[in-house]
This record gives sequence, structure tokens and C-alpha cells, in this order.
Amino acid sequence: MSLLQVRNLVVEFPNRRGTLRALDDISFDIAPGEILGVVGESGAGKSLTGASIIGLLEPPGRIASGQILLQGERIDNLPYEAMRKVRGRKIGAIFQDPLTSLNPLYSVGRQLIVADEPTTALDVSIQAQIITLLKTICKQRGAAVMLITHDMGVIAETCDRVAVMYAGRVAEIGPVHEVINHPAHPYTAGLMACIPDMSEDRERLHQIDGAMPRLNAIPSGCAYNPRCERVFDRCYVERPDLLPAGATQAACWLHAREKAVAV
Repeated sequence: MSLLQVRNLVVEFPNRRGTLRALDDISFDIAPGEILGVVGESGAGKSLTGASIIGLLEPPGRIASGQILLQGERIDNLPYEAMRKVRGRKIGAIFQDPLTSLNPLYSVGRQLIVADEPTTALDVSIQAQIITLLKTICKQRGAAVMLITHDMGVIAETCDRVAVMYAGRVAEIGPVHEVINHPAHPYTAGLMACIPDMSEDRERLHQIDGAMPRLNAIPSGCAYNPRCERVFDRCYVERPDLLPAGATQAACWLHAREKAVAV
């Protein structure tokens, strides 16, 4: 049984002009003893997903629909005081000063740990200590860990599975080595291409053209279509859900088209 289950999570921010949807239909599980990495550019919704899980959404943000379950029990609809007790007893959050945060968590034994960019701006030796501690807490204590980061190197070294987020949705999810070595979504492939390869002699680093869309300007169809090098007609008019794509799942119409051609 999964320790954490996120089901069709939608987070919205009301404003004077209407409502901005910041997270749209987010679903994933984390099993005991598993580390799930959540990766993507700034504005993808990584930290907002973590804040929603631990009940620390900044007003006026609110969970509009969906469910968050910890050990089979809903926690997204708990009153403030009840959720505060859950955070104190069952959930550990790591935002800053990760070594100071991780040592008490190891002693107390939280069931779920949400670590938001715990290795950012740290030197390599401290990063290694944090990664080792996270793995130890996860494997020895049976904790479930959600590791939020923009660093694919940390993801590759630490995580069992990875969810790639784009514009408030999961673009791809699967075993970490499958996602890294055989990316099924063009956005994931673009992220992989941006990682410097020391064995290659490049004059310029690869970059993904364009920028993450603003919440009030997300394109119709696939949100990635303005930046995608493999876009086709269906991508502009119909939003893809997560579909099987080899060993992973990807929200991309390319795989549906390839299957149709194969048949």
C-alpha cells in the first residue's frame, strides 16, 4: 500500500479577474521506503505541490478538488489544528538548513518527508551528506520521501522514481533511470539535453527556447506546444493526459500517434 496518495489534485488562486489554476489534475503515489523526485523549471508547480501536501498553502490559494491521503486517510480536508498535529507527528518538512532538519527527523522517524530544494547552493560535500541522510531515513525507517529539486544530478543519485512537472501538471513520471535515459516527453528530453556533458566539446550549452507560460496565459491543448520541436495539430486543440510510454507515463500525443501508426 502506498504511504502517500495524491489524487487529481487541483489548486486555484482566486483574484479580481477570476481564478488562476496553479495545479491541474496532479496524481502520484509514494510507497514506504521510496524517494520520489519532483523536477521542473521555476513556476512548474513543484513547491506548490509540496505545500499542498503538508497543508501550508499561502492564502488565497486553496485546494479546489482532489484528495491527498496519508496511510489511506484523507489529510487535505482536515481542520487547521488537526493538520498541525499531523505535521508534527507524521510529516517532516525540509526547506532550509537541511542538516539541522534531517538529524531530528532521523531520530523521531516521520512517515513522510517533503524536502524542497534541500541541496540548493551547497557545496558538493554537504550535498553528499544530505543525500546519504535522506537515503538512510528512507530505507532504514521506511519513510516516504518527496524530493523537490531542479537538479537532475541529485535526482539521478537519490531517487527511485521521478515526476517531471510543467505548467502545473505532471508531464512524465516513471522509474528514474528510464526517465533520464529514455525520456518519453519532449520537455523531459529537453531537460536532459540541458545537462552539460563533460565528454563533449560544445561551444554552447543546449537550452529550451521560450519560457514557462504564466498561469493566466496557458495555451490550449498541450501547455508545452509553443516550445515543442515535435508539435503537431492535435497538440494545439486537445490536452493530453498521462499515457503509457514504454516504462513510463507521459502526457504527450506523440505516443498515441505512434501506436496508431503501428496498428
